[in-house]
Amino acid sequence: MTSISEKHQDFFQAVFEIVRHIPEGRVTNYGAIAKALSTPSSSRMVGWAMNASHSQKNPVPAHRVVNRNGMLTGKMHFPTPTAMQHALEKEGIEVIEDKIVRFKEIFWDPNVELSL
Repeated sequence: MTSISEKHQDFFQAVFEIVRHIPEGRVTNYGAIAKALSTPSSSRMVGWAMNASHSQKNPVPAHRVVNRNGMLTGKMHFPTPTAMQHALEKEGIEVIEDKIVRFKEIFWDPNVELSL
């Protein structure tokens, strides 16, 4: 039988794989990733995975994952309070007051893009 920690590790790795597919200049949200994994009520756990993503050897572009309204709710888990915004802006994404401008236009849906 699989332990809870092994289940979390497997879930986290599945989240990381989806996030690694998000193209530069695009973003997705926690809920879209949860739905892509057939666990639509696990948005919060996707957030936990993003918090843990900085320890991965194979980089995970966690800065491309935001909340359902395009807010940078995970910014406090980056090295500085502005690191997430700077990473997004470096990719051409405009952020004003911790919110992505034109969020719906640059939204990347893993269910559509990965044909899940």
